[in-house]
Amino acid sequence: MKIKIFCDIAELNKIKKFSRKKIVKGFTTNPSLMRKAGAKDYKLYSKKILKICKNKPVSLEVFADEYLGMKKQALQINNWGKNVYVKIPVTNSKGIFMGKIIKDLNCQNIKLNITAVYTARQTQKILKIIDKKTKVIISIFVGRAGDTGKDPVPEIKKSIALSKKFKNVEILWASVREPYNYLQAKQLGCHIITTPPEIIEKIENFGKSFDQLTKETVKTFLTDSKKSNFKI
Repeated sequence: MKIKIFCDIAELNKIKKFSRKKIVKGFTTNPSLMRKAGAKDYKLYSKKILKICKNKPVSLEVFADEYLGMKKQALQINNWGKNVYVKIPVTNSKGIFMGKIIKDLNCQNIKLNITAVYTARQTQKILKIIDKKTKVIISIFVGRAGDTGKDPVPEIKKSIALSKKFKNVEILWASVREPYNYLQAKQLGCHIITTPPEIIEKIENFGKSFDQLTKETVKTFLTDSKKSNFKI
């Protein structure tokens, strides 16, 4: 099973660097990452990202909280580039399922990334209202679920199984916590995993033996103790 790696990022200098990597097949971002990167004008900043990433899919998120606002923003974002996926949260901040906007945009052949998904039940609700031709990514926040002490694997397994009849749907493993998540996602049959830049760099270094890791770890401790001029 092949799995695509997307980079979850907003810093323009890092996007330039990672857009050149063959291992990176696309990009995702969100309002929080954009704010952290110092973006002041959402449209202008998004267009700068798209200018760098011309040939790889880029997911850009709406930030309105109601149907009309989401639709207006989604239609504008969709027009910014042919490689754009419009990110729509599965519910708004009040917990209301955003089925109407998802269905309407899907009917208009707009590529969607349905975000902030946590359960197979949510996946099922999405699949009931979309067609079988327009591209849809369903982003399941595995790491954040694990942070609460819940096992997210059964939910992502069920979601993958539910989506098998939809050739246009890809299940994305989101909120990565460690490089090993890449292997887990691959083994489960996820189509995409989106990770921050530092995790991608660690994935690129896969293959080191435990003996090699032991030596490197001990050398690091030794070097740091010498730099600190520690004595007993």
